[in-house]
Amino acid sequence: MEPIDELRKRYNELAKLAGSLAHEIKNPLSIIVMNMELLHEDLEAMTHPESQRAVKRTETVIQQCHRLETLLNDFLRFTKLSSLELKPGCLNNQIDQVLDFFETQAAKQGVEIIRYLDAELPSINLDPQTLQAALVNLVKNAMEAMPSGGQLVARTRTTRKGVALDLIDTGCGMAASALINMFQEFYTSKDGGTGLGLPTAKKIIEAHDARINVQSEVDQGTQFTIEFPTFKTIG
Repeated sequence: MEPIDELRKRYNELAKLAGSLAHEIKNPLSIIVMNMELLHEDLEAMTHPESQRAVKRTETVIQQCHRLETLLNDFLRFTKLSSLELKPGCLNNQIDQVLDFFETQAAKQGVEIIRYLDAELPSINLDPQTLQAALVNLVKNAMEAMPSGGQLVARTRTTRKGVALDLIDTGCGMAASALINMFQEFYTSKDGGTGLGLPTAKKIIEAHDARINVQSEVDQGTQFTIEFPTFKTIG
């Protein structure tokens, strides 16, 4: 068995190589999208029946190119999360900002957002940008599970070893097969999903020396719980 440092080194080398490859793919893909959009405009200006059929085909190509761009962007975010610069911060502020971002969508969708945030919550070590990205992904998943409305509860609390955040929705829930595979790269049950959102969120959380657990039942909703250690000196 290889030493853990050697395995980590090999992983970092592969992640760097994969990231470079993704960047190289993005450049010609952007050129393809730009030219397909120009071709689409030219074809739309024509009235011949054959040109209108070609319009539909260019739309399909453009849609699939945008899907590839989304996949590459998610993949690049995933490969860059080997380490973070963590600083003391407030978990309540992080989740508050994310929930504020979703307030308008929640109102339109009939989702009630309920906040039980412990005002005396200890500080944690965090990277604001990446932690918010993970929380956005989790809240987005909760919103998608409640297309006809419901409740989303965000609760922070102290634990024996640190602090915890519970995100509880009253949505459609998940079957056992989805629970088992939800953090696997490229696994998705959504049309057009990349399967990297939840794995990236998990990787961000683990980079914060935290852990994430999930409980879910079909038609009963889902609860994500993230447990963080309290502030300690990094170094």
